Amino acid sequence: MLKMVDVYSGSPRSFATQSGTDITMVKATQGTYYVNPYCDTDYQAAKKAGKMLGVYHYAGGGDPAVEANFFYKNTKNYVGEAVPALDWEDYQNPKYGKDSNWCRKFVDKYHELTGVWPLIYTGQAALPEVGNCAKDCGLWLAWYATMNWNSWTLPNVSFNVSPWPTYTIWQFTGGDMDRNVVNTTKEGWLKLAKPNVDGRPSSQPAIAETKPQPKVKTWTDVQGMTWHSEDGTFITGGAINLRWGATTQSTIIAQLPAGSVVKYNAWARDNVGRVWLQQPRPNGKNAYLVGRAGNEAWGTFK
Repeated sequence: MLKMVDVYSGSPRSFATQSGTDITMVKATQGTYYVNPYCDTDYQAAKKAGKMLGVYHYAGGGDPAVEANFFYKNTKNYVGEAVPALDWEDYQNPKYGKDSNWCRKFVDKYHELTGVWPLIYTGQAALPEVGNCAKDCGLWLAWYATMNWNSWTLPNVSFNVSPWPTYTIWQFTGGDMDRNVVNTTKEGWLKLAKPNVDGRPSSQPAIAETKPQPKVKTWTDVQGMTWHSEDGTFITGGAINLRWGATTQSTIIAQLPAGSVVKYNAWARDNVGRVWLQQPRPNGKNAYLVGRAGNEAWGTFK
């Protein structure tokens, strides 16, 4: 298996050339309104460092064909060299959970433009929604054992990826960085960037080095959010509001500046893709802050 990091504008620039990794996947565009200003900087640095490459588009929920054109227009110089991917999440995407044909229309248009089938990035909950892409596109699955798994040793877990036979990429942690393992060879990855190549691996991945998944207590709150017990440390990457509840409508306690160190004892993902951290406070009270939104961490997990 290969090791891959994925990066966006808020990532340290050093992540693009991370020692010991094989592939750098760079966020390029979002919707029809955003181009990552550091995309080519990270791309060229990774290329110079000898990394294999990928670029991804974050779905904005607009017209899928128009978004595919936007992605192509802004990454056409990478076509044939970088493996493309479509990021399908609920954060900032009004069509998530509401349009099971959106991704299919996007990949069909992108394939029409380039002859290349993009990978599909999503979480396990959305697999039925994007499953109509499985016959053509490889799966890049986000599935975490914990939020602070800061190691390339894989958690010893199993999970469903149906209707795909297996994953092409597994993003297994978003702690200190987004770490991914890729279920192909170097030659296989390079082929995925070329026109008219089947992007689906046919065999189950072989995991050579694992460690057991820690036992995690879970519970569901009144909002329907599933919480996972976990003792960890989060260092804010920018100013983040600390609140009395795990919603953006909850009262703000304080605005934490960049570099603030927060001890947390649980985390949960809300229905728009934000990861909330629970900070224990005196007298049995808890405070809450967002540590991650969609595929972008708002700081570093330790």
